[in-house]
Amino acid sequence: MCLALIITCNLLIESEEDKLWKADVRETIEELAARGKRFLNWLWTRKEKEIAIVTHSVFLFHTLNALQNECHPDVKKEICSHFANCELRSMVIVDRSMLGSDTSVTDYSGKIPKGSDLHAVVDDNNIKVE
Repeated sequence: MCLALIITCNLLIESEEDKLWKADVRETIEELAARGKRFLNWLWTRKEKEIAIVTHSVFLFHTLNALQNECHPDVKKEICSHFANCELRSMVIVDRSMLGSDTSVTDYSGKIPKGSDLHAVVDDNNIKVE
């Protein structure tokens, strides 16, 4: 059974006036990345282990590029590449400061995991995740 959680912008809006976006001025890459980092800070407060994010590729591209110095070179190459139209990517983003949670919700040690991305055994129509 699949359970979907829908998060609306209402949860991120502190007031009717958006202080991080200006309708009459195109935001800089730095401002765009700052909005993305603010979103990630909010995201880390969530208790869900898997969250789907649907957004414009430019927003995600510049947000992830702002994090590139924290990544292993192989990971940096992957997250800093442009997104294709309607592209789906799975990734783990770790809050190293643990600000968003009382305890770690992942076993990710900050290194590139060995093996495939998804440890699963596919048997006909059944998928068993290890």
